[in-house]
Amino acid sequence: MTTVLRDRPGPAGEPPSATRRPLRLRGDLAAVLVAALLVTASSVVGWQLIDAGVPVLVGWPPLLAAWVPHVGPGTVPAVLVALLVALGGPAVARRLRWGPLLVLAAIASMVWTFALATIDGWIVGVAERLATPTEYLAEIPRTGDLSVFLSTFADRIAGTTPDTLVTHSSGHPPAATLFYVLLDRAGFPGGEYAGAVTGAIGATAVVAVALTIGALGDRDLARAYLPFGVLFPGAVWVGVSADGMFAAVLAWGVALLALGAVRRGVLGHAVCVAGGVVLGLSLYLSYGLVLAGLLPVAVALLSRRVAPLLTGGLGAAAVVAAFTVAGFWWFDGYEQVKVRYYQPGEYGLLRPYEYWVWGNLAALVLVLGPAVIAGLRRAAWRPRAAPLVVLALAAAGLTAVLVADLSGLSKSEVERIWLPFAVWIVPLAALLPRPSVRWWLLAQAVLALAVNHLLATVW
Repeated sequence: MTTVLRDRPGPAGEPPSATRRPLRLRGDLAAVLVAALLVTASSVVGWQLIDAGVPVLVGWPPLLAAWVPHVGPGTVPAVLVALLVALGGPAVARRLRWGPLLVLAAIASMVWTFALATIDGWIVGVAERLATPTEYLAEIPRTGDLSVFLSTFADRIAGTTPDTLVTHSSGHPPAATLFYVLLDRAGFPGGEYAGAVTGAIGATAVVAVALTIGALGDRDLARAYLPFGVLFPGAVWVGVSADGMFAAVLAWGVALLALGAVRRGVLGHAVCVAGGVVLGLSLYLSYGLVLAGLLPVAVALLSRRVAPLLTGGLGAAAVVAAFTVAGFWWFDGYEQVKVRYYQPGEYGLLRPYEYWVWGNLAALVLVLGPAVIAGLRRAAWRPRAAPLVVLALAAAGLTAVLVADLSGLSKSEVERIWLPFAVWIVPLAALLPRPSVRWWLLAQAVLALAVNHLLATVW
């Protein structure tokens, strides 16, 4: 016999909803099963290619990782955070005042991120992540005068001389390396500080996304998203990779643009300009973030105002002008990166496109988690029933992913590279019915815990 549940009046400020329909999860579970099969197929085919001598160049397809089951200092805190957020998070998100809720979400996200990272131990999981010979910190001793650093940066990307930039510095615009140089000069040297600061910044993306949804849609929807934003499986790679920090910087740029777009007058324009500055800065952190250009467009469409794009554009233009005057032209850097990407011996040339064009998507499944896959299924099946703000932001993130994937400039390691786009797809989980939310949150947490306990990830 089918039981129909009727809603009681919600908490103060929350309108009572209409009669609840019985849960229909078969479609959601089918979508998750298909996604699981994609991950399985990518792993099986990846291992077959490795056995055949094809340079897939990862240790555990489709992830850059190795099979090393382990536990660590972060195991117990990670499990506790997962249980607290999954079982109590939805109720807290509905009832707590907006400001304190955002602060709590930021704290919970940081604890979750660093708990996952320290499953590998503090040294391996945080302090050494950014201190390897291929990471940004390797350039700090070789960086003297900053004006010389910027004016010669593009010339050092694709060369083979001793002053050629290390892998991660060469693959990104100069602001990424410059951030760590300035952090070092501010009195916070070494991988320990770099890892802690990078992870802490990256963990704040959840607040920026919630503010964007709250400004352009409604806060109830943002509240429904927050527990999923906290228990983001991609936090495995937010702690610690610079791409996790890039995701937060981009998210805060979009959030400022959205907050300014819904305000009139001088204050609104000023906030939009600030958002444009942050978005402009994001272009100098990663070349790939140019693909996030649809996010500001989504803000303009959702706010039904063109002015935010114009005033935000002024802020972004100021950043471009500043770097150009300092000696770095973005397009020169991008052209040199493409040269290096396809140099003999480089991963971009070796990794097979025909595998990674779909293997990348399998890696993205592990970043997003089953709840987001189920939410995506609901959005695709009945788009008119989904809030426009979630559809628009997720569509922008998905479009960026597909363009990056089909271009061939993303081949493997997308579990970190696509974090700036993935955080905008996560709000699709807010479309899931309330009675099932706790189970979906537990599923998200179990995936993240399984990945970090069974695999030794590079980031």
